[in-house]
Amino acid sequence: MLNLRTLLLGVSAAALIAGTASAKDDITIAIQLEPPHLDPTSAAAGAIDSVLYSNVFEGLTRFDSDGGVIPGLAKSWNISEDGLTYTFMLNEGVTFHDGSTMDAEDVKFSLDRIGAEDSANAQKALYAAISEVNVIDPMTVEVKLAEANGNMLFNLAWGDAVIVAPESIEGIKQTPIGTGAFKFDSWTQGDKIELSRNDSYWGTPAVLTKATFKFISDPTAAFSAMMAEDIDVFSGFPAPENLPQFEADPRFQVLTGSTEGETILSTNNKMPPFDNVKVREALAHAIDRQAIIDGAMFGYGTPIGTHFAPHNPAYVDFTGMSSYDPEKAKALLAEAGFADGFETTLFLPPPSYARRGGEIIAAQLAQVGIKAEITNVEWAQWLESVFKGKNFGLTIVSHTEPMDIGIYANPEYYFQYDNPTFQELMTKLNATTDPDMRKTMLGDAQKIISEDYVNGYLFQLAALSVAKSGLQGLWANAPTQANDLTAVSWAE
Repeated sequence: MLNLRTLLLGVSAAALIAGTASAKDDITIAIQLEPPHLDPTSAAAGAIDSVLYSNVFEGLTRFDSDGGVIPGLAKSWNISEDGLTYTFMLNEGVTFHDGSTMDAEDVKFSLDRIGAEDSANAQKALYAAISEVNVIDPMTVEVKLAEANGNMLFNLAWGDAVIVAPESIEGIKQTPIGTGAFKFDSWTQGDKIELSRNDSYWGTPAVLTKATFKFISDPTAAFSAMMAEDIDVFSGFPAPENLPQFEADPRFQVLTGSTEGETILSTNNKMPPFDNVKVREALAHAIDRQAIIDGAMFGYGTPIGTHFAPHNPAYVDFTGMSSYDPEKAKALLAEAGFADGFETTLFLPPPSYARRGGEIIAAQLAQVGIKAEITNVEWAQWLESVFKGKNFGLTIVSHTEPMDIGIYANPEYYFQYDNPTFQELMTKLNATTDPDMRKTMLGDAQKIISEDYVNGYLFQLAALSVAKSGLQGLWANAPTQANDLTAVSWAE
């Protein structure tokens, strides 16, 4: 006869094993855009940071979930009284995912590489003040500036300044090797990137053992995948019209936050007729921002009149300068010599805000005589022909980098705005550390680009994500374009 006590013990053990097995410790996270490659230090594509920022790669400093700058690979730092010398003390025991030690030599290599003549770093200008990087000892590095830069700690938190190793730089675009809480496992192009927990991580280890990033560009497919629970979270959910349905479903949670994403109708300031400020002003008055927010984003988004985030304390509301006024737009076009309008190109990358918004904007521009020929492009094509090649009239893109108004001081940037007054103001701003003075200067900067109608300023992108109800530790806001999974876990 079967022993009852043995049977009960067997059942208890089986139940324990089953319970342990069912404790979820992995995540499948969907995003709309696939990275063009996996080196955040040599491309402008935010999709790279979406996967790798903080997870695989780390910098000396980093952004927290609220946008503050906190220690990263540097545990502390000292700044000289003249603001020209930063001394960083590094965390000890940090290794790259290949087992090699991360030390001051790697920091020097990474920062020197940004400033090299052949550098492909998309934000090279942010680090132009760095004149010298010196290794004091393996755990101490000295960064000297040619001129004071009050934003340097902030700039070093960008994904463009993560620390990489010379030994692995050759294959970084396909096989990224960083110091983060997750290691890169594989990339099935067109489908997914797989990461696994770094069990040798120097800091607080991740709770999740595995993370899979799936690429789902189509909004309808995004909705279907989430409803079927094939994915655990969709970051930057591309179909905002479906959010009420998720909010009403107890299986899901909807995270609504703010981003640093100024969504703009980027304008080629060197291409006629957009080299005429009256034409750019006409463009601004031809656009009904609220109609775009309602039509493309189903009401999610905040109208902007300049390139600055409304949640920033230094934001100034200039939306009144570019109010929707088609008759004024027509009058300005006539003054500029285009009473009968003109034709131009409108390149639209994959995100919903661009494809949906572009259709609405093209119809609005047609009302004042501007015929915009729409061309839908993939990100690789947009980066090559628009961002690098500057071969466009108009395009729509959301600039998700944090407080990036400084890009307007670079005449080589893709919208090719060249204003010495603005450039001088940015130089002064970078050398200023007083908070009140910086706030005034940032207001002046916003005014200049608003009055010059450099681009058509549309709206601040909302951070919209849908997740299963048991998931915790996700960022609601997006202070940088990232999906930091280091503190994510499933509720017990």
